[in-house]
Amino acid sequence: MPTDPVLVVHGGAWAIPDDMVEAHLAGVRNAMRAGWHALSRGGSALDAVEEAVVIMEDDETFDAGRGSFLNREGKVQLDALIMDGATLRAGGVGCVERLRNPVRAARKILSDSPHVYFVAEGAERFAEEHGIPLCKNEDLIIAREVERLREFQARSAGENADLFAPTISHDTVGAVALDCEGYIAAATSTGGTLNKAPGRLGDSSLIGCGCYADNRTAAASTTGWGEPIMKLVLAKWAADRVASGSLPEWVALEAINYLESRLNGHGGMILLDARGRFGIAHNTPRMAWALKTTGQEAAGIQR
Repeated sequence: MPTDPVLVVHGGAWAIPDDMVEAHLAGVRNAMRAGWHALSRGGSALDAVEEAVVIMEDDETFDAGRGSFLNREGKVQLDALIMDGATLRAGGVGCVERLRNPVRAARKILSDSPHVYFVAEGAERFAEEHGIPLCKNEDLIIAREVERLREFQARSAGENADLFAPTISHDTVGAVALDCEGYIAAATSTGGTLNKAPGRLGDSSLIGCGCYADNRTAAASTTGWGEPIMKLVLAKWAADRVASGSLPEWVALEAINYLESRLNGHGGMILLDARGRFGIAHNTPRMAWALKTTGQEAAGIQR
């Protein structure tokens, strides 16, 4: 039975500065348009979340793809996951350094591999073997982030006490979608945290943590401080509560409250079920988001 499509995207939850608000709003709107274009042409929910996330990976505003935070050694290391709610198939990459769009490689893993997850050089080799060109790590680095890392390292003098503060950017990007066939999907992509140790993996690309989709429950994408989100397997935690009959609008709020009360964590979540009901929640000063349905289109920096 045909259903009305729904798309929700996010572009990070943190204390987004006033002078970056418009860039974030423009970025999530552009992502929404790309994802909706896929849906409106009869594309799948997987197509929609992939195309939406690619736009944000290509946008230097966000901590994904080019323009991502640099790790302690001054390199970009990227993580991404995409998941199909109809089949529970998923594809993920972690700690890749030579992929402009890690979500493209994640989608290729979902469709062309019996495995779910590839990391580092193995992920890059898989991508190249499946027609995804590699780039130099330097191509992903921009001057803004070189200076940001320099300032942070000078200020912290080796201490990471404020590494996960809400004032430090958590510009992880993500999308959830419902297509005309009634299938849902989710995708999340990130450059991780500023000055992270090389090889550190956050929640974004871990199934059930920063990304999850199941037609019987819900599709979720998170952003924020990854370690507490991982410990709570927060995306799956939220999806399971939708299965018990709770509205995604309330479950998203409940999940973020749980993150804070249990582990003093901070971040945001978008959540969507196969009936087209959605939730957007965060406990940071701001969160960039956009949504579109057949009867509604909106974007904001708070909700």
